[in-house]
Formats: sequence, structure tokens, C-alpha cells
Amino acid sequence: MILTNLCSIMLCFFVFTTPQLNVQILFVDIINYHYLTQATTFFTLDIFRLSSKLIKTFTTHTDTVQSIDYSTFDDRQFICSGSDDKTVRLWDIEKNKQIQVFNRHSGPVYCVKFSPYHYHSNRRHVICSSSEDETIRFWDIKDNKQLQVFNKHTYSVYGMEFSPFAGGRYLCSGSADITICLWDVETSKSLHVFNGHKKTIWCVDISPLRSNNNSNSIGVIGGNGYTICSGSCDKTIRIWDIETTKQSHILIGHRDEVCCVKYGSSELRISGGVNTILSGSKDRNVCLWDVRSGRRIQEFIGHTSSVTCVEYSPFVVNNIDIGGYSNVICSGSLDNTIRFWDVRSRKKELFVVKGDAEEDDGIICLTFLGLKKKVQWRNIFSPIKKQKFFQECLFSLNIKFILLSSDESLLKEISKSFFLFFKQYTFKSSIIYRKSLEDVKFETKKKKICVFVCSLFLLFKPFLFYWSFLERVTRSYYI
Repeated sequence: MILTNLCSIMLCFFVFTTPQLNVQILFVDIINYHYLTQATTFFTLDIFRLSSKLIKTFTTHTDTVQSIDYSTFDDRQFICSGSDDKTVRLWDIEKNKQIQVFNRHSGPVYCVKFSPYHYHSNRRHVICSSSEDETIRFWDIKDNKQLQVFNKHTYSVYGMEFSPFAGGRYLCSGSADITICLWDVETSKSLHVFNGHKKTIWCVDISPLRSNNNSNSIGVIGGNGYTICSGSCDKTIRIWDIETTKQSHILIGHRDEVCCVKYGSSELRISGGVNTILSGSKDRNVCLWDVRSGRRIQEFIGHTSSVTCVEYSPFVVNNIDIGGYSNVICSGSLDNTIRFWDVRSRKKELFVVKGDAEEDDGIICLTFLGLKKKVQWRNIFSPIKKQKFFQECLFSLNIKFILLSSDESLLKEISKSFFLFFKQYTFKSSIIYRKSLEDVKFETKKKKICVFVCSLFLLFKPFLFYWSFLERVTRSYYI
């Protein structure tokens, strides 16, 4: 999940454990600037691989955690979770504690989502949950009460998703009753029931908002080009046209139950990104599909157990074969790993995050979070830390992270500190790589000061060490 106006990216995943919940948050502990949150900008997987670490664990659930979601409000960050212990819980990330619990479901909770509709319509913060008890319930966080109940399904309700149009007014849900329901959250009515799968429906998703679509009206039931995709125990993924209510495609290729599906986005650096679907299955494989042709584009093989969750990550990787950067996807599995894959390559996974072999039994769900807390630059450049910071900075082969910063105060502080440092220390020898400067595109006037400072560095070549650890240094001084 990439969120705007936040300073860093975290990967949050919940680990399948019994009897206690083990919520793990991996944090990319780097100085990660505003440019990372823009719609068309990503950063390299190498940064995550070198700096990810476990920073928080939440333990209050008493049974398997099936689902998580993330939101920010009241200038705070929250995670909601649903579990086999029949509860929905709300967690304050910064305070690292549970602040709310809803326990009126009579069966395990399989999916939880923060409701965009209630926030857009009346600024209420609401969690939606689906359960084995055949219901979908809405919970008011502030008043700690149940608001609505949808009860048209006749068996367990598994996956659900809010519409990206109409302010999230519409909700689709998949069930063990072999149907997909489309709901009007405002009226609590079922608008349509999609039939076609032969077995239990595990997961659903709604196609993303398209830039050339100016209408947010759903009409009678028409979604103006939007579609629903669903994964089932019948080993198929089916595409449903919301406007015509007809099945448009069947994607066949998985050899076992389809556990998770995820539409692509126009933000991805993938040709036809909005027309791609990512899926995971009990056959242990992850597949990327082209919705238009109904064909499988890629198959990623490496997991040793069922793939339970898939996500398009905010990372990119330099792909030598195509001569440029390509997107990175990730998948979680009951083999207790999260694996990262180059979306344009059939090669082995790029990186693997492993759960605790003694305590964890598998990855059930994951999401990407934006880290709200900002870096306190004045602390980084305090007199106590300044000497060590620049001693290590002078070993870096790549200064792009500073050059790409849009934080004007940071740039000024860095420049000032560099000049002060040069007055106090001398260095034995060596090189600044001009290529690291040539590769950088300076997009704003605020960065001119860095260009000036870097030019001065080139004049001081005889006195400088190699540059090799700037990324690590900035990470280690995150406050």
C-alpha cells in the first residue's frame, strides 16, 4: 500500500500463529523522501533488502489472524485485524497497543477493511468485517458500536472489497455459498448476486479507478467499465462486468484453489497495469494475468506451500534483460516466507523475508504501510553525531538519496555541516564518482544547493575517501 504525504514505507504482515497473534511490522529504516510517495515514483528493492527489520509485534488475539487493513485519522496510524478468535481489533501503531475490540461475530472473522464510504460521506471512522457467521458487519470506532449488518449470504463470507468509485459506496463480497454479492453500503441493500463459480469463493477485488473514466455513477448497477475479479476453490479466476452483470472472462491455469487475487494499477510501470491481475494459489505458485486476453503472463515458482496473499509493492529492480527498471511484486505463504519477484522475469525470487521458525507457522496476510513519523534532522546533525555521520558518509559511492531530497531544510543543514566538517578534518585520498552526479536529475530549485556542494567536493578530491555507506548511515540515524 503506498500512501501519499508520508515519509517512509513499512511492510506489515501478520503471521499465522496459535494460540497467540504475532503481528510483525518490518520497517524500511532509511531516509525516504517525498518523491517516493508520488503516483509514478518507486524506489529500489535493494534499499528494503539492506535495511528491513522487525520493529513491532502485537499480541492480543488468541487465535489465527486472517486479515489486516491500515488507515490514518486524527493524525494517528491504525491497523485493524480480524481473527479466528471471532474478534475485530484496532491497534494504534505508534503507541503499540490495542485500543478497541469488537466481539459480536459468532464465528471466525475472515476479512476486515476500513470503510472509505463512511469517512467520505460523514467523516466517521468505521471498520467492516466478514465472518463465518454469514454476516458482514460495520463497526463505529468512536462510539464502539455496531452500525450495520448485511446478512444475505447463506454460508461463510470470506473476501470483500470496497469500490474505488463513488467514494467507496459499493461493496462486493465472496462466500462459501458460491455467490458474489454487490452491496450498496448507503442503503444496506444487495444490488446484485453474481453466479458462476462451482465452489467456495475465497477472494474478490474491484478494478481500480481509471484515469480516462470521468463518471463515478454506478447507475442502476452498471459500473461504467469497472469489473470484479474473484478466486475460488474451483481453481478459476472469473471476471465480472459490473455494468452488464455478466461474466466476461475465465482465467484458467492454477492447479489448485485460488486463495488471493489483486488488480494492478495505472501507477505501475507495467504496460497495461490496470489490466493485470495477480493471484496466489494452493498450488504454491503466483501468477500474473492479462485481463484483456485472459492469458497468464508470468508464473512465479518458489514457495513450498499455499500462497495466501499477494501485493504489488512500491519497489522496483534494475532488470538488465530489459535495460531498465521493472516492478516488484510480493507474496506471502504458509511456508512462512514473504517473497519478492521481478514482475518481468521468470527467474528465482529477488528477496525472501522469513518468519520465526520456532514461533510462526505461516504468512496469512500482508500490506504496505506509510510511516508517518518524520526524521528529526537536527538530531542527526547534532555536534555529538556529526563527526561520525560524515566520517561514514565519506565512504559512499552514491549520494543520490540526498540529492533527490525535497526537504529544503535538510539540504541547507547538510551543506552547512559539510562546510563545518571540512574546516575540522582532512582526509587521506581518493575519489568521488562523477557518474553518481551525472545520473541524478535535479527537479527543483531547492536542490541547487546540493549541486553547489557536490561541485565543491570534486575540488576536494585529493582529500576525500571513497563514498560507499551513505545509505546505511542515513538509515542508522533515523530518529
